[in-house]
Amino acid sequence: MSGRGPARRGVLTAAAGLAAVVAAAPGAQAAAGPGTGVRPSRWSTSWATAQTAPTPSDTVASTGLTQGTFTAHVRLSAGGQVRLRYGHAFGTLPVLIGPVTAAGRPVTFGGQRQAWLAAGASLTSDTVAGLRAAEGSLLTIRTELPGPTGPLSFHRNTHASHDVDGVRTTSVFLLTGVEVTGAHGPVIAVLGDSIAEGVGTPDDSDLRWPDQLARRLPGAAVADLGISGNRVLLDDARFGPGGQARFDRDVLSLPGLRTVLIHLGVNDLQQPPSQTDPALVLAGYRQLVLRARDAGLRVIGATIAPFGGWTRWTPELETVRQRINTAVRTGRIFDAVTDFDAALRDPDRPERLLPAYDSGDGLHPSPSGHAALAAAVDRRHLL
Repeated sequence: MSGRGPARRGVLTAAAGLAAVVAAAPGAQAAAGPGTGVRPSRWSTSWATAQTAPTPSDTVASTGLTQGTFTAHVRLSAGGQVRLRYGHAFGTLPVLIGPVTAAGRPVTFGGQRQAWLAAGASLTSDTVAGLRAAEGSLLTIRTELPGPTGPLSFHRNTHASHDVDGVRTTSVFLLTGVEVTGAHGPVIAVLGDSIAEGVGTPDDSDLRWPDQLARRLPGAAVADLGISGNRVLLDDARFGPGGQARFDRDVLSLPGLRTVLIHLGVNDLQQPPSQTDPALVLAGYRQLVLRARDAGLRVIGATIAPFGGWTRWTPELETVRQRINTAVRTGRIFDAVTDFDAALRDPDRPERLLPAYDSGDGLHPSPSGHAALAAAVDRRHLL
């Protein structure tokens, strides 16, 4: 969860592949807009995950693979024709990707079965010939990595089963998105932490609140960009760049996006070093909103849910949480507000989760709590 890169005889091929990757990267394309003559993308991200860098305890990701195979099983929200996106946000060396199959069908990149993924870059496949995925279906993607790859950018825990060379893992390596053509409802990105990631729900149950939101909205495409431990303000060696640092890569790069829902903040409070100045968290929210609006996106903010039963909760942090939530509700920071605090709190002890919504640790909702979060999102705010 090695080696040092391609052999010398592959350097010229790698250079040509990297040039093609750069030319095809989303940032190299002209932005669509009035008078540009560029049509909006017909693609929307139906499944996504956000990457972090491996630490020494992440054995496969930190070591990398040689002649390895990673198989992902991902639950789509919207359906339609399919293409794949890979990323190596934290890489220092190019990685050879492929051959790849999706639902058993060959995947190509510029007509070729293999392609180089540049360090720090993304790589988008061609449309997968003959594949039309159903809304809500489970898609199996098999990626061969000839390697040696060196350390791999990855998502540590998707709360779903995948495998590396036949060994089960809940991590996803290099694959960052499945894009489809069939979204006919809201197209939403969720920028979140462990609650969006699915902590508190059983693996392979697809009961994370973004999953449940997608099922409430037929035709919607929902990209779940939750990372455990993630904050608004600070980066972390294990939990990755904070929301401000990863926003452009994880959110603004997604095709077809209309709305971003931001649910971050509890880790700024409870995770050492604790942020006890609500003004700084609110300033971080305002920066995210400004960047999203500049990209033409609608921005929904979520209040910070109760965490009174959590080991690091204190009355002082509860005061900070309440001040942030009051400002979110009344300060017109966002285009709309989803009140996750109201959806989950115990009316008799508002600093705590309602017992039926508590997974047992005082911070992470149970599956029923995730359902309550999904139900709290007003569809009218997503259109």
